[in-house]
This record gives sequence, C-alpha cells and structure tokens, in this order.
Amino acid sequence: MTENPALNQDDLSAVQKCKQGYDRIRAELSKVIVGQDDVIEQVLVAMFARGHALLEGVPGLAKTLLVSSLAESLHLSFKRIQFTPDLMPSDITGAEVIQEDPATRARAYRFLPGPLFANLLLADEINRTPPKTQAAMLEAMQERQVSAGGHMHPLPAPFFVLATQNPLEQEGTYPLPEAQLDRFLLYIKVDYPSGAEEWDIARRVTGGTLGQIEPCMTGDEIIGLQKLVTRVPVSDQVLGYAWALVRASRPGMPEAPEFVNKWVNWGAGPRGVLTLVTCAKARAILHGRYHATAADVQAVAKPALRHRIAGNYTAQANNVGSEQLIEMLMQAVPADKHYERPAA
Repeated sequence: MTENPALNQDDLSAVQKCKQGYDRIRAELSKVIVGQDDVIEQVLVAMFARGHALLEGVPGLAKTLLVSSLAESLHLSFKRIQFTPDLMPSDITGAEVIQEDPATRARAYRFLPGPLFANLLLADEINRTPPKTQAAMLEAMQERQVSAGGHMHPLPAPFFVLATQNPLEQEGTYPLPEAQLDRFLLYIKVDYPSGAEEWDIARRVTGGTLGQIEPCMTGDEIIGLQKLVTRVPVSDQVLGYAWALVRASRPGMPEAPEFVNKWVNWGAGPRGVLTLVTCAKARAILHGRYHATAADVQAVAKPALRHRIAGNYTAQANNVGSEQLIEMLMQAVPADKHYERPAA
C-alpha cells in the first residue's frame, strides 16, 4: 500500500511531526535511560493508541525511572502509587469527606481526589495489592472516571496508566485475573540489559553524568495524535493478517493449527484484533508512515497477545510459554496472504 497524494495533507504533516517528536523523546530519555528501546517504543505505542500498559520485570530494571522520565519528556502531570497489601480502593480513587464552612459552620460532603487524578500514573507493583483494590483501579482505567457519593468525577485527559508487577513466582503477590489483564492494551516484558548496556549504566550512574530531561510534547499534542491514530488507514491485507492471527490462536476453530489445539487453553478474543490493528497504526505514525503494514502487526504481536493467549497444562509440562506460542503463530499464519471477509 502506498501513500495517496489525495490524503489529508494536514494528517501527513502531523505524522512527520510525530516522527520528529518520537526521535526527540528517545533522545531525552537516553540522558537517563540506557537501552530499553523496544520498551520505550511499546509504551509510546500504547499511549498513542489510548490504552494502558503493564510492565513486568524483576526489581531494579529502572521501570519506575523510565515512567517518571517519560512524564517529564511529555510535560504531563505524574503521580505514583506504591501498591501494598493494606492499600484500600479509596486510597487511590479518592473519597467523600465532611468539611465545615468556617463562615456559616455548615457541614457538607466534598470529594477529595486521590492520586489516580493525573495524566500519567505509575501503579507500582500492582500485583502486591489485594483483588478489591486492583478491581477499583482497573474499573477507573476502563471508564476513565471515578464514582463517589453518587457523582461521577472524570479523570484528566490524556489519562494513561503504566502498571508494573513483579514476576508471579515471587512471594507476596496477588496475580491479576485474566479478565483484568485483558484491560491492559499491552503487556510489556522488561528484560535485563546487555553486558555493554549494564557497563554504561554503572559508569553513568556512579559517575553522576545523568542529564536533565526537557519536555518535548504536550498533553494536547498527545490527544491530537491519539485522534490521528484512528484516522490512519489500514488495508484489508493488514486487517486480515491481524484477524487471522487471532482466529488461529483459538483451539477448536477451523483456522487453528494443530499445535494450538494441543497446547492452548484459550486464545485471544475480539479485543486482540482491535489491539493489533490499533497498535500497528500507532507504531506506523511513530515511524513516520501514514499507513500500517504487516510488519507493524508483527512488531506489536507479543506485547498485544502474550496476556491474551493461555497455554494448558500440556504446554507448561513441555515448557511452551505464550512467547513461543505467538512466535509459532506468526510462522504458521502467512503475512502476505490476501484475506477476505468471511460470509455472514
């Protein structure tokens, strides 16, 4: 698919500005973050696709530093919640309190907003808090508003949650149920740095050579880019590829390969297709293109599907995880095939 000169020139110009902004953001983050290019790209893809992201990694991989630095580079209000086993829902959403008017001595309820009311929220170690608090957090993420005292309080725009969690094998964690995991647009894995990157981290941090981050994008610009993502065209071939990947991930379906029937407990739902297409379009504009490709779908497939495909006990016994299942899916489903809408 090639760019059509009849397309909206304002949109094409906005795409180029987005590419320039993406390059500036990476340059600013490189002042304090060494490596993690894929993680940064995936976080920004989720943000421009108007979704939330879950980051998983062992402690000490600079997840918190990455999020706070991103907030500085985007000139957004930033708050952090450290999730603990005794955290209550009202501690994050806010609560109605009784206040007395000094002049009239009259008492009335007033809503005091919690830390949830920020443009960019870091939900640190979300799997260390009980399910009741997790549910309150995820409900606000979905509805983008908080209900208290019979009144709805809208969250600021743009609103974006970056949650982190420790690997589930560690003690003191409450695993997020699959239905709640599905609320996150992307599930991003943060791995250990390479040897060279770790050397540079030690040199820069212990030498005090970290730079000062300058803001290079505003909240209004982010909202504009979120709207731009919805206007980016996607061809039937790209849409069909995303559709075919998701259909093939479901055991018992005619499109499912044999390894899916053997190793998958359940596959991705319709939200998986929406995520693949929307994130592919967001990645396209980050790279200065006004159209998504199958390569964009492949680039976002793992963070988009790793929490939407569950292996069964047979897969676990054979050490076949969701990462390997997604790789096998991309090998089994051809990206260059022409897919057509099936008959009703």
